[in-house]
Amino acid sequence: MFFMMGITDGRKVFDFTQTVICNICGKYGRYQVFMTYTVLSLFFIPCFKWNKRFYVQTSCCNTLYELDPEIGKRIAKGESLEIRPDDLTKVNIPGYSNTYKRCSNCGYETNEDFEFCPKCGIKFWG
Repeated sequence: MFFMMGITDGRKVFDFTQTVICNICGKYGRYQVFMTYTVLSLFFIPCFKWNKRFYVQTSCCNTLYELDPEIGKRIAKGESLEIRPDDLTKVNIPGYSNTYKRCSNCGYETNEDFEFCPKCGIKFWG
């Protein structure tokens, strides 16, 4: 007799909507809440999850925050609540830039360090 088992990482996106003005880019955006976890599967059936962590990503500039675990658990249960700034801890990923430039002429957005817009050629303001 043999067992088929495996340990993998998973991600679950929650149906949560909160519109905010981003502290990083100053634009309107949405909080997108998700959970990452590690799972043990037996015969391809998830049996045990651990290492659960809750994150919030902004839709405007993709800034990533770690969410207070208690707030994350309440969102996972389907509770309707508001995420406050003190519930979030900004996550810094080395080599990852989440600051975007937006062309004032054509609206093209990029996180690359261009001096001129690659779409229309107008100089970026900053």
